[in-house]
Amino acid sequence: MHIEKNIIISRDKKKSILADIYQSKTETATPIVIFCHGYKGFKDWGAWHLMLEAISKSKFCCVTFNFSHNGGTIENPIDFPDLEAFGNNNYTKELGDLNDVIDWVQQRFIDDVSINENEIYLIGHSRGGGIVSIKTEEDSRIKKVISLAGVCDYKSRFIEGDALDKWKKDGVYYVVNGRTKQQMPHYYQFYTDFILNEERLNIQRAVTHLKIPHLIIHGSNDTSVTMDNAKNLHVWNPKSKLVIIENADHVFNTKHPWKLNVMSKELQHVVDSTIQFFKS
Repeated sequence: MHIEKNIIISRDKKKSILADIYQSKTETATPIVIFCHGYKGFKDWGAWHLMLEAISKSKFCCVTFNFSHNGGTIENPIDFPDLEAFGNNNYTKELGDLNDVIDWVQQRFIDDVSINENEIYLIGHSRGGGIVSIKTEEDSRIKKVISLAGVCDYKSRFIEGDALDKWKKDGVYYVVNGRTKQQMPHYYQFYTDFILNEERLNIQRAVTHLKIPHLIIHGSNDTSVTMDNAKNLHVWNPKSKLVIIENADHVFNTKHPWKLNVMSKELQHVVDSTIQFFKS
């Protein structure tokens, strides 16, 4: 197993992106799996590294990264030292980040005979599930996609009514991070960017038009993104496969930090379902 951590992806006139690679040496060219974290997430969260190591060992090259405005920095990619960046994040920025990571991956592995840089699979957790669904619909380079505890609709997750009016007036509202206790800002640009790009950011529209293999994995005890989200995605794309993991919460019964060397049985179920889907 070859692991490279905290690779800096430099971009012209954009914030740099930090990425990790998990690669097992194989005799045949392996597909590339790109994992996208969710809201208030980061690539080093919890047990994601164990999940990616396990997938990589099954003859895949796994890449994960921090979205450029997730609140981390190049120097400190864990947690949220840059709350100003966090407040200026939005969905179109994340789609642009993912596009640049795909470009970078294809260029990086173009001369590596052990990697098939044209066979790209995506996994997105939570908010990232919507990002990978939208990106897959608009990018023919992606051959398979997994929504992992993924949301089915962005618009319904915005505040409404008087709270929305106050957000517009104040220009910012704050959400407390239950783990770090930080007051995390959300600038009003997040909402205006969504409205300007609402058709593109319609997950139902994207999923309805998917023509490639599509797996939806969700925990039965997910209270952050309810199971109705998974069921809606499955209805909108009847050709998709739906896997419900019993007694699993939003992060499949893991947490941050994760100090064990093994995954929870629920996250292991995610890995087993993922590998089976990617190899089928």
